[in-house]
Amino acid sequence: MREAETEPRGAVVYRLLRKAIIEQSLLPGTRLPEDAIGDQFGVSRTIVRSALVRLQSEGLVETKPNRGAFVATPSFEEARQIFEVRHCLEREVIRRLVDRVSMLGLDALYTHVAREAQLKNKDGPGSVRLAGEFHILLAELAGNIILTRYVSEIVSRCSLILAIYGRSHSSDCAVDEHRQIIEAVRAGDEQAAMAVMSHHLGAVEERAQLTVAATPDLEAVLAHYGKEAGA
Repeated sequence: MREAETEPRGAVVYRLLRKAIIEQSLLPGTRLPEDAIGDQFGVSRTIVRSALVRLQSEGLVETKPNRGAFVATPSFEEARQIFEVRHCLEREVIRRLVDRVSMLGLDALYTHVAREAQLKNKDGPGSVRLAGEFHILLAELAGNIILTRYVSEIVSRCSLILAIYGRSHSSDCAVDEHRQIIEAVRAGDEQAAMAVMSHHLGAVEERAQLTVAATPDLEAVLAHYGKEAGA
């Protein structure tokens, strides 16, 4: 049985819209009409509205009076502040992780990076999503639910920022640095792990440039993700 068939419909719509945003298939500023989304996912506008409200609470969607919902568009100053907070959060993740990561946790990290390596130069959207999920996995293994929630939100919002301001890059460096972080954590070397993480996040932040990507076709994007919903 497919995953979409075991979830409540509202959860499916939320999960797949979030995935489309994180994978940068739905770009910042894209209008999200409830009727079009409902048609593609085979659900009511009420269910769509609930999913959009949930995404808005995470900073991924914004509502404009008399105009409806849109994929959020962080300002350049907001982008700078988001990265500033991300540096603080991920330093805390590393600090906690070095003291408590288990062999199972390390195995999970190595497995995840192996998946990232398989997608290099093959699947742009999937590669973007997996890169972010690596940082969320680090936070989960650090053992603080609230910290994980904040890291998940900030990583997702960084995806929006890179969709607006980011320049193209190779995923090779990201995968290599993820491996270096794991090795430093495994060795119990907090300073080395933090140094790699700081360099890694700095490189991500440096990709933020004032360039705007072309707007994709909304119907085509929704149709692609609607297939996963079984609509």
